[in-house]
Amino acid sequence: MSESGKKPYGIRITLPEDDPRRAPHLLGPDWEAYRWYATPEERDQAMKDMLREHPYSRRGDRPNIHCEPVSA
Repeated sequence: MSESGKKPYGIRITLPEDDPRRAPHLLGPDWEAYRWYATPEERDQAMKDMLREHPYSRRGDRPNIHCEPVSA
């Protein structure tokens, strides 16, 4: 079972090696986050949403994160 309780399908989020937010005084080089979902379909849709160009960003800007699907 995942840390989320009953949601076994997750997304592991990390930062690229060259991201300035990895600096020790910010998030640090080992920063990671997880989001958990009840179904693989919910997880896959959330991953697409996280990685798409957002409507309020500059044209062509994309989130600078790595996402990988995980299971509990």
